[in-house]
Amino acid sequence: MAGTGMLSGTQKAALLLIQLGREPAARIMAQLDEAEIEELTAEIARLERVDPATAQAVLDEFYQESLGAVGHGGIGFAQQVLEASLGRDRAQSVLERLATSLAGQPFEFLQYADARQVVSLLAGEHPQTIALVLAHLRPDHASAIITGLPPAVAGDVAHRIALMERAAPDVVAVVAENLQRKASAVLSTQEMAAVGGVQPLVEIINRTDPTTEKLILEGLEQRDSSLAEEVRSRMFVFADIVLLEERAIQLVLRQVETNVLATALKGVEGEVRDKIMRNLSERARENLLEEMDLLGPVRLSMVEDARASVVQVIRRLEESGQIVIRREGEDEYVA
Repeated sequence: MAGTGMLSGTQKAALLLIQLGREPAARIMAQLDEAEIEELTAEIARLERVDPATAQAVLDEFYQESLGAVGHGGIGFAQQVLEASLGRDRAQSVLERLATSLAGQPFEFLQYADARQVVSLLAGEHPQTIALVLAHLRPDHASAIITGLPPAVAGDVAHRIALMERAAPDVVAVVAENLQRKASAVLSTQEMAAVGGVQPLVEIINRTDPTTEKLILEGLEQRDSSLAEEVRSRMFVFADIVLLEERAIQLVLRQVETNVLATALKGVEGEVRDKIMRNLSERARENLLEEMDLLGPVRLSMVEDARASVVQVIRRLEESGQIVIRREGEDEYVA
């Protein structure tokens, strides 16, 4: 496994945040000071492609440091800390990943290979062999690989995975050894995994609170104005509410308090205001207009916070799969 000695502390922290996931990373960044947020933001944006062994080494180093900090019996303590910060399901996922890495995997050499290259590697192999390989890979990776197989083969492989209960270690070892020899001619010798870049950074920022979001973007603007502009262009903002379908807007509005929506709409005219009003019931619309009249002049910072609250509701609903955001330039959906 590649070492981490060549990485700075900030680079290690950035890699760790990316691997922990978007929401946990956002929560952690919210606890940092402005300078730390700026440094981490810059590193996350730079880490477009990283040797997967190095990324895993950073995760292992963090794991080992946590064990060293708590002494004997540290696994249980580490699990408690992870559950408190990430939630039980996410913590279990991280611990399983660590355990897998520490224990070793027969098909570890495939874990971070591009799915298309793995499909090429498995071409011509018996469906039972393919099923054995996929059963040992991460579910998301195996899914991408099985999608690239011919339909008939994919069906056969899926059936065999479902019926597979256990495999003899010596058989697995032989299959892994044969595939690894074949892989040297099919897979890139320096296979790289996309772990960072602009889009992961956008997804992390999208899940932060308004104050942290502002700090990140301002810090990024000072370091690289063109990169900051690209990040902003990919983020969902209040005005993008016009991109939502009618049903999605109605779902969003049901989860936003009238006083928050009234504040968010201060100074808003045209398509955004019309689309929101059109998706309210007559009574709700009357209540909203009355609330807006009662508000009077409102500080810009309060308006921005209210709009950020609405955007957070939209992002949360998209994350849970309850709504779909159709960004400009994306293909339409066909029913």
